[in-house]
Amino acid sequence: MSEIIRVLVAKPGLDGHDRGARVIALALKDAGMEVIYTGLHQTPEMVVEAALQEDVDVVALSSLSGAHMNHFPRVRELLDEAGASRILVVGGGIVPDKDREELSSLGIGRFFGPGTDTRDVIDYIHEEMAARRANEEEA
Repeated sequence: MSEIIRVLVAKPGLDGHDRGARVIALALKDAGMEVIYTGLHQTPEMVVEAALQEDVDVVALSSLSGAHMNHFPRVRELLDEAGASRILVVGGGIVPDKDREELSSLGIGRFFGPGTDTRDVIDYIHEEMAARRANEEEA
């Protein structure tokens, strides 16, 4: 496994605003991660196909449209069905606290809302990936 963290930044659904996703993609790239951005209007199936083809460690989903309760769990489900449970899924955008709790219980990692310091996202991904890689080495 490569030491470089590979991240797929994706915008599932009909959401047409991607400024935040682009800011996160650039910040992760500047932090030394390899970043693939899917662009707008992706289906969960398209996101998962890209994640598998690119052999990413992290899928960073962004949603401002309110469809996060449909798209985020579907991406997690499809990754798990494909045997890619190792891939960390994180969320960004406007996600109410009650939805964050439910999504977390479904295997989605941390959420980052508008105004989040990009260093918080970078630190979380580094910490989570270090822990996951340490667990894989022990197994």
